[in-house]
Amino acid sequence: MGRKPVSEEEHAAKKAKIKAARDRMMAEKIGEKGLIIVHTGPGKGKSSSGFGMILRCIAHGMPCAVVQFIKGAWDTGERRLLTEHFGDLCQFHAMGEGFTWETQNRVRDIAAAEAGWEKAKELIRDPSIRMVLLDEINIALRYEYLDIEAVIAFLREEKPEMTHVVLTGRNAAEGLIEAADLVTEMTLVKHPFRAGIKAQAGVEY
Repeated sequence: MGRKPVSEEEHAAKKAKIKAARDRMMAEKIGEKGLIIVHTGPGKGKSSSGFGMILRCIAHGMPCAVVQFIKGAWDTGERRLLTEHFGDLCQFHAMGEGFTWETQNRVRDIAAAEAGWEKAKELIRDPSIRMVLLDEINIALRYEYLDIEAVIAFLREEKPEMTHVVLTGRNAAEGLIEAADLVTEMTLVKHPFRAGIKAQAGVEY
């Protein structure tokens, strides 16, 4: 037996109630602050989401910056786009030398991560920069190339009030998740790599 058709009047009345409730909720949300944002989890899309937020800042004319902790050796689409077309609004610093299994040199990996973090602190301290994306920093933190407690303390104590900081990479530390204002976990459901498909331009980089 099929569902009884809803009249236009019933539909409009239902949606009006939803809108009124939504409007009341939104009216209570008046605060603004710079957020600590974490994109983590095993699924694809962590860096992509972060770069999407950077493009939003650019669209609003907001100065922003990117520090890449791992993929610095890659010629990525986002790097080309931001440096060639939006360099006036977005600083781009590729500090990493590649994934740990590519460099196979812990001393170099630590040095690259530390240099990236020093650059990140410099950018975050600048109140004119509204968003700083720390791409794949969670990987550097996971392998203890950086001191997680020092990173959390800096974000809590030195980040300007209105600056957003986005930290991406799988296996985000519990302490970072606790300190963050917004955390999204990307869940892996299906990935073409498992079917023998390599990383492709426009999708992965």
